[in-house]
Amino acid sequence: MAIPMSASNTQDAPGAREGLLPFQVRDHFPGRARGTLELSLIAPVYDEEENVERLHARVVEIFGERAGWELILVDDGSRDRSPELIRALSRRDPRVTGVFFARNCGQTAATAAGIQVARGKLVATMDADLQNDPADLPAMIELAARHDAVVGWRKKRRDTYLRRISSRIANGIRNWISKDSIRDTGCSLKVFRAEAIQALPLFEGMHRFLPTLLRYHGYDVVEHGVGHHPRTAGISKYGVWNRVFRATKDLIAVRWMRARLLKLPIREVTGGR
Repeated sequence: MAIPMSASNTQDAPGAREGLLPFQVRDHFPGRARGTLELSLIAPVYDEEENVERLHARVVEIFGERAGWELILVDDGSRDRSPELIRALSRRDPRVTGVFFARNCGQTAATAAGIQVARGKLVATMDADLQNDPADLPAMIELAARHDAVVGWRKKRRDTYLRRISSRIANGIRNWISKDSIRDTGCSLKVFRAEAIQALPLFEGMHRFLPTLLRYHGYDVVEHGVGHHPRTAGISKYGVWNRVFRATKDLIAVRWMRARLLKLPIREVTGGR
C-alpha cells in the first residue's frame, strides 16, 4: 500500500511543506496502527532501480511463508525509476508499503520515516543494495525475543582494502569517544523492539549510532555476526572521505548527548493510593 500525502493532510500538519517531524508522522497517517503485525522490514532506497525488485524477491523468498510482516521501501528522492518500481510492487504485493520523499534527505531521515510508519512489533532495518543478506535476519529475530535490539556485524567484509581499514579505524574512534563497544556501526542489518526504537528521538546522521543511543537510554543491545556480499548492481552513494567527515561531526553530537543524559536521583515515591 503506497502512502500518498494528500492536499488536506499537507494543510493539517504544521510545517508539513518543509517536512514532518518524526513524531508527527503517526498523527499524519493514522491508519498505520502500531503492533498489528509481527515484523516490519525497512529499506531506504536512493537510486536503486537495479536492486528494488531483487530485494523484494529475496525478502519474499525468506519471509514469504511467515505471517504478519511488511516491507517498507522509503524512496529518498531517487532520480531513477526506483519510485515507479516501488509503486508497482506495492500494487502487486499488499505487504509492500511505499513511502516517498519530495527530495533527498539522507539515510537517517529515510530510516526514521520507515520506523514511524512501521506496524510491526519488531522493526528490522537493511540496505537496498543486498550487500547484507536478509537471510541473516531470522536468527537475529530469534535473539530479539530476549533483547531490545540485535545489531549485525560483518564477519568478513566484501569491500576494498581502503574501505575496510578506514571502517575499522573509524569504529575504534567512535567507540573510544562514545564510550561504547559496537564492532560495526556501518552494518545495516539491525532488529529492534518497536517500542524501543520508536521512542528514540532521531537527528540527522544518527542512523550510525542507533545501538549506542539505545544503550545510553538503558536498553539491552547485543551483536550478531552476519555475512556480507560485494555490490553487484547500482553504485555506492558514500565514499570514504564524505563518510569520515559526516561521522566525525555526528559523533561529537552523540558524545554531547551522553554527557547530558538525565539521571534522576529519586529516593522515594509515596502516596498515590
